[in-house]
Amino acid sequence: MRNIAILGSTGSIGTQTLDVVRANKDLKVTGLGAGRNIVKLEEQIREFHPMLAAVWKEEDARELRVRVQDLDVKVVSGMEGLIELAVMRESDILVTAIVGMIGIRPTMEGIMAGKDIALANKETLVTAGHLIMPLAEKHGVRILPVDSEHSAIFQALHGEKKEQVHKLLITASGGPFRGKKREDLAHVTVEDTLKHPNWVMGQKITVDSATLVNKGLEVMEARWLFDMDLEHIQVVVQPQSIIHSMVEFEDGAVMAQLGTPDMRLPIQYALYYPERRYLKGDRLDFTALRQITFEEPDMETFQGLPMAIQASQTGGSMPTVFNAANELAVRKFLQKKIGFLDIYDIIGQSMSRHKVIADPGLDQILETEKETYQWIESRW
Repeated sequence: MRNIAILGSTGSIGTQTLDVVRANKDLKVTGLGAGRNIVKLEEQIREFHPMLAAVWKEEDARELRVRVQDLDVKVVSGMEGLIELAVMRESDILVTAIVGMIGIRPTMEGIMAGKDIALANKETLVTAGHLIMPLAEKHGVRILPVDSEHSAIFQALHGEKKEQVHKLLITASGGPFRGKKREDLAHVTVEDTLKHPNWVMGQKITVDSATLVNKGLEVMEARWLFDMDLEHIQVVVQPQSIIHSMVEFEDGAVMAQLGTPDMRLPIQYALYYPERRYLKGDRLDFTALRQITFEEPDMETFQGLPMAIQASQTGGSMPTVFNAANELAVRKFLQKKIGFLDIYDIIGQSMSRHKVIADPGLDQILETEKETYQWIESRW
């Protein structure tokens, strides 16, 4: 029996993780954590009977306690509650599917408690990779990627020697606006942006896919996950989302992981690594698949990728600024307070004004996030 706790159980990755649990009788949910969707969380508690449930606001915790008073579950709140869930003695694996930098501290606490991390929270490595990876090594903890692209690389590297890797090739669908130019994006709507051609994801990551910020974040993560310098990480557009990423070795061989666009596969692979399990769902039909095509990313139009690379090259606290500025800009875009192209302007201006901290600790990372938010709010 594998016992798992899930941070972000009501979101896209969290709910698909629970799909995997439903299909495997040897997975048990010991803890569930969510933001403010207590209606969905109550449903999950009643189905999976965790020992602990965490929400962000104490007022929501009070309401949830009333809703589940007939069940044997402890309800906690705030950062203390998320940390209590992350370190709970009864779990073996912590799934970090929560969105935002709120996930960093619980992830670090989970690592120090000896939990393997099924990582779906991008911000953890983007802003604190220099803290997370050494901490995981110190405590003998595995960081198991859940993102489809990083899982693909992780699978392609299985059994191979790292020193023989020449390049990581991260694939991108190109998002809903692939082929468009900057002038075409001036008046796109939120509704247009959320129409991803291949994947069903949460709103924030869908917007990030449209701006190519998501691909930039994945490059920044890959640097830490696979200990690879940026010069040996390449993004290629693969519109069909059939090849999820590739690894090129020093002899020129390229290993690719292919599959249908289904996030349950990388989730299940992380939960059972190195074992593979049957997964119900569609399979690739190579008799029906007519072509797999590739393109270069348009980094002049979709500036999220080059700005992410610039932030990663600068290092220190700059990735935190990039990430925080994007988070707030996307939130404002989804609230229809700014336009699509304003996202790039907010990120670029936030980065331009920032004085880099070379080797920030966790408190400095969180303070940089706060300062970036305050600066943006004062101007937009």
